Amino acid sequence: MLLALRPALAALVASLMMIAPGFAASLDEMAGQMIVIGFQGDSANDKSIKALTAELAAGDIGGVMFLKTNVSSLAAVKAMNAAFRDASPALPPFITLDQEGGAVERLTKDVGFTEIANARTIARKMSPEQAEAVYAKMAKAIADLGFTVNFGPVADLDINPNNQIIAKFGRAFSADPAVVAQYDAAFIAAHEQAGILTALKHFPGHGSSTADSHEGFVDITKTWSKTELEPYRALFSQGYTGMVMVGHLFHADYSDAGAKTPSSLSSQWITGVLRGDLGFDGVAISDDLEMGAIRKHFNLKQTVTGAVRAGLDVLLFSNTANYHAGLGDEVRAILVSEAKADPEFAARIEQSYNRIVALKAHIR
Repeated sequence: MLLALRPALAALVASLMMIAPGFAASLDEMAGQMIVIGFQGDSANDKSIKALTAELAAGDIGGVMFLKTNVSSLAAVKAMNAAFRDASPALPPFITLDQEGGAVERLTKDVGFTEIANARTIARKMSPEQAEAVYAKMAKAIADLGFTVNFGPVADLDINPNNQIIAKFGRAFSADPAVVAQYDAAFIAAHEQAGILTALKHFPGHGSSTADSHEGFVDITKTWSKTELEPYRALFSQGYTGMVMVGHLFHADYSDAGAKTPSSLSSQWITGVLRGDLGFDGVAISDDLEMGAIRKHFNLKQTVTGAVRAGLDVLLFSNTANYHAGLGDEVRAILVSEAKADPEFAARIEQSYNRIVALKAHIR
């Protein structure tokens, strides 16, 4: 199954876009593309939405993240997304949401969206082909509303029955990595047909964990196994070059020297395992960097600089812990300041920008 353009072709697209008129990017613009921000407001007429649209138009941020609080009606969502897209037509924004099915849905029956079952139920009741048909209807509906990214599918294994964030909500397809890879591929293919980008999550694997990274530090040292990497390995071998979402999971054997770093801030995980061992050279995006596992242990500068040095390309902030409209500006200022002081950091920003531009070439 061809899941996406091969890396070489994606790199060629990025190169062509970089030299095309209108795509000569400044350091500020490159840094801006690395930022995806949550927001307040649920109407295109809201002052906050107009300000966000202006940020997208200026290249100050690269995308936005929808939560349920931003969804008052499907018509309002479509109007907001049209404004977001119109703000940056040449380099379309990542307009993102979590729409897995089951408990994890931003678009619900309350606003007239057709809900679907969670991953575990789908895998138990449907073949991968039947699942793809269900996901195709959902993906088309998402695309019709103007979204460009769905944060899924879940590549976690359903290992720990007492898991607070995966098993509890039936978010994993199976404990068998081969089965997970099959249903993940169905989810991805359905979204590709609709022109929607996907993000495998939560690397390196949240299914065996015994805590919730939304709440605080999660140590997987004693529970995690390399088997949890197998869905990623299988999908990469099929040509997957969408996003990979990196979770906030600590493993003592993969923590950077001298620091107790979760996977989202660990070069051993991202540069070493994801890019090195597994050979992934696509866009790596963080899970929400305002989760307790991060904000309770790292300040904003440590989070931003640590994530980029570790190898992340897109920094996701829900902007819910302590909402302020200037968060994107703060993050970008940290990126630019660090890049001006450190050529290696500047090179990382340029590398991430190239990956982002190549991926955005898939957006319809």
